Amino acid sequence: MTNKKMENFIYMKAMHTDVYKAYESFGQAVHEKGGPIDEKNRWLIKVAISASQQYPFALRTHIHKALSAGCTRREVEHAILLVAPTAGFPKAMEGLMILRDELDNDASEEE
Repeated sequence: MTNKKMENFIYMKAMHTDVYKAYESFGQAVHEKGGPIDEKNRWLIKVAISASQQYPFALRTHIHKALSAGCTRREVEHAILLVAPTAGFPKAMEGLMILRDELDNDASEEE
């Protein structure tokens, strides 16, 4: 995450605390109580959505949360590859580049 994006995130949380808390609460409720999809698959879906929408900040976050939820690197990569036939090959390629950028320098995240 770039310093500028992190600074903006910190600013949002500090200056608009109630708005951020409401947003965070809503996101948590949808994630945990929105339906029957298990934790790992919810994060893989979020990885694919972030990649398809080309939201690099969210994609980086969702990659790490997916791994923390027990997904393997191969599962995360597969979720990103699934973006290609639906949202476009360039979006999948960008997602793969972000995945590699995040994990290739961190051997602890390897399968």
